[in-house]
Amino acid sequence: MTTQNQAKTAIITGGAGGLGLALDAGLRQAGWCTVLIDLPGPALEALPPLERRKVLACDLTDAGAMAALCAQIRLEQPSIDLVVYNAGITWIGACADLGAKAHRKVFEINYFAAVQMAQTLQADLRRVRGTHLAISSVAGFSPLFQRTAYAASKHALEGFFKSLRSEEKPHGVRVAIAAPSFVATNIGRSEAKTDGIARPGSATDGVDYMSPNDAAQEILKGLAGGKNYIPVGRIARLAWLINRLSPALFERLMERQIKAGR
Repeated sequence: MTTQNQAKTAIITGGAGGLGLALDAGLRQAGWCTVLIDLPGPALEALPPLERRKVLACDLTDAGAMAALCAQIRLEQPSIDLVVYNAGITWIGACADLGAKAHRKVFEINYFAAVQMAQTLQADLRRVRGTHLAISSVAGFSPLFQRTAYAASKHALEGFFKSLRSEEKPHGVRVAIAAPSFVATNIGRSEAKTDGIARPGSATDGVDYMSPNDAAQEILKGLAGGKNYIPVGRIARLAWLINRLSPALFERLMERQIKAGR
């Protein structure tokens, strides 16, 4: 994914999580420099210093802090070639129990933080004809039982980046979207707060879980192959195909599988 003697830089939000770390490892193995961004806390602080990797703490929902962080990266790195919008949270439960505060929080992290970062780094990526890579989900193109806020945020994320692709094409900038199914990052560790927010990959009702490393390999392979849309994993590929052919059939199959796993 890089040419010899030319170290490119990738920014990965949600970098202290399972998928973020797996993408980091894959990119550095291919010769990239990486900048991992995540909330301050034990997970980020536990990451050891590694060659060609920087670790930075930031609450991406703080617009001022995020803008300052992007300015810092711009000064410290020779270029910004790839931005991976991987930070995200989920909310699992019945719509009747979904409060406005939790609903907005899901959107603030899953959608608005990614949008603001994309706008902030737009000129940087244009300068080097780089790539935006949004990490969506099967829930970004289809319904998902008891994930109303999460699915809505991922649908919005896909709508934004698919539309951005048309604007950035004349500037030589790629916009890609990866849609994993269930990635085994925090199974059983919901660590739900009082508003019902949970960590990604913490649900116990998933189907055919992938490891973060397998998911990252598929994402990076699809990116290197020039794909603009990357369904990640067997379930994601089947879901994408079935939902395109028959949304009603997909809905029935999804309900049967997810309900059975609860």
